[in-house]
Amino acid sequence: MSKIVRPSEFKPLLFTTTVRNPQRMKALLNILYRFNGQILTDETATVIVCELIRYGLYRPLNICESIKAKWATTPKGGFAERILSDAEVEYIHCHNPQNHKEAGFEKGYPSRFATFFDFAKELGFVYYQSLEPIEFSETGKKMASILSVSSEDDYAAVTEQHPEYEQQAFLQALAKYQRNNPFVRVLNDNVPLILLLQTIKKLNADNEFNNAGISRKELPLLLFWKDNDAEALYRRLRLLRKEYRYNPSDDVIIEICTNEILPDFKKFKPKSIMSEYPDEFIRKMRLTGLISLRGAGRFIDINHNEDERVEYVLSHYSNYQRYTDERAYFDYMATIDDTLFAVSPTVADATQSEQLLNNWVGAYEWKSIKSELNILSSRGKSSKDEVLKFLPQPVRLEFLIALAIKSQLPAVRVIPNYPCDDEGLPTSTAGGVGDRGDIECFERPNGVLVEVTMSEGRIQTTMEIWPITRHLEAFQAKYTPNSQCIFIAPSIFRDSERQIAYVKHTENLTIRPYKIDDFVAYLESGCRLFSQAH
Repeated sequence: MSKIVRPSEFKPLLFTTTVRNPQRMKALLNILYRFNGQILTDETATVIVCELIRYGLYRPLNICESIKAKWATTPKGGFAERILSDAEVEYIHCHNPQNHKEAGFEKGYPSRFATFFDFAKELGFVYYQSLEPIEFSETGKKMASILSVSSEDDYAAVTEQHPEYEQQAFLQALAKYQRNNPFVRVLNDNVPLILLLQTIKKLNADNEFNNAGISRKELPLLLFWKDNDAEALYRRLRLLRKEYRYNPSDDVIIEICTNEILPDFKKFKPKSIMSEYPDEFIRKMRLTGLISLRGAGRFIDINHNEDERVEYVLSHYSNYQRYTDERAYFDYMATIDDTLFAVSPTVADATQSEQLLNNWVGAYEWKSIKSELNILSSRGKSSKDEVLKFLPQPVRLEFLIALAIKSQLPAVRVIPNYPCDDEGLPTSTAGGVGDRGDIECFERPNGVLVEVTMSEGRIQTTMEIWPITRHLEAFQAKYTPNSQCIFIAPSIFRDSERQIAYVKHTENLTIRPYKIDDFVAYLESGCRLFSQAH
């Protein structure tokens, strides 16, 4: 592996073109951790990429019918339900040559390895060099252990054991992440999260503005910004608002970015500047837990539930040492900040959680809620909503189901258990902490526990039904014996239905399974949430 060092230049911020959804990182690292300590050669890099293919985390286009069938039930980017055989992996390897070259790696599959894992290296999760051992940091080990992956026959069983590690790891990494780090060698000199927080605080302190943070349309200026001077960026944004308020045209923003801030850089497509780059940035920043979306996604602001943590980050990481040595920078990124790793998701009490959900009831018409649930049901579509598109699918499903119930059955008390920001938007799934279910509903005198999942097939049966049973038992004991559970998923696997029937027969616990579309139809029918027929 020969390494070519390119000259440094100023660039707009794009963290990665490969792992744009940061929540893919935990799955990729889970597989890579199996090679921790092994010497990285071109052959090892190729084997690792082939393992990503085996589990469906990387899905090349030229595939045979047996592979197509195994990948048909799950979306790209995540684990497939079924694991490929050695012969199927070899088929893909032979029929999908990689016309791809990354600095420091041979062309082909070794370079593909770099596209998947270089960002994890920048974040301090895993260190590697040619002919040296792959070395996971303690932060990287936590990321890799978020998921538990096992197999039975050719079926994969994936569970999220430590969801809290994800926010902890990304908060620490992005509090430190420097634009001009030695892995990327750009000339821009700032820590994007710090620059964002400082700029928002300055905008919010200005009495002439709306105290809602930075406009999404204004974000490209921050992404193009050359240094860490938040005061200068604030003044430029202030001038922009004086001229155009909060609605500058795309042409105005592009003109400022490409002719004023970075006049010597190559031109970008308007969509990249105004949509793709900001979207990727928001996804990364929201994963820290410090950022809220306001005004139907038009503004990015500080999550005031986390004001104390924001002040800690600003006081400890605003002044930073620059690094020119890759290993020294990695060690800095990898060093655990015990305060940031003590982060736990903010979960509102029942009254707050109910009120925060109620605040969203008028934000989406029933037609929109139904359309967004249909997107989740079909799996193949993407949300275009300026708020919902930033919520991972499992999180989005919990939020939309809670919103759907409250919208159609306003008399029902609906209490979601997911952690959320100060706007009431969930930051992760409920996760079943303390044997609590996803959404608790009360329709006097009855209780209905609502459990949702994006899992399908055998994974659904093995990973969902028994925890749901425990949650329903706890729900009955805490509230009322007149309780039942509604279980919602894109599809209901036949073995799940058998297991649900077994639970009814042996424990006399009622679990009512619905496909997403069927539950939408049930709500539209005008029936009560609690069903006397079961």
